[in-house]
Amino acid sequence: MWFMRLTTKGRYAVTAMLDLALHTDQGPISLAGISKRQEISLSYLEQLFAKLRQRDLVSSVRGPGGGYKLSRDAGDIFVAEIIDAVNESIDATSCGGGGSCQHGEVCLTHYLWSDLSQQIHEFLSGISLASLVARKDVQAVSDRQDRRERGDLQLDDVISASTLG
Repeated sequence: MWFMRLTTKGRYAVTAMLDLALHTDQGPISLAGISKRQEISLSYLEQLFAKLRQRDLVSSVRGPGGGYKLSRDAGDIFVAEIIDAVNESIDATSCGGGGSCQHGEVCLTHYLWSDLSQQIHEFLSGISLASLVARKDVQAVSDRQDRRERGDLQLDDVISASTLG
């Protein structure tokens, strides 16, 4: 049986990959830039990107102007694949997928939560980075983050952005 548990590692990996996809037209993207925009520690991103590179989701470009880029088209990279790459799973069961929450035995609702985990994985398997990039709400958040990074985010921008969500 297959289980999913979405933790900070999985969420951060998806966030970082979406940031990379949103900025792909700028050439290789530095982890420092992603770190600043997404407020994720640089050392944590380095660990995540090592796993993402092993799974051939990203490739690194060395030298001046180097950084990371997607290894394939954003339409061919799916959210579940990113979560799987960082060795995470989404598990809605309370027993951590092992089926031993009641004295070493499966509890009454184990299979219900296990089925939910499978449904979540299937749902995330159908969402590509490109479909997220195409969303206007995602683009608005990215634009706000870019303005903040450049230092030209105004108070009225923050107020109007907060009304989006």
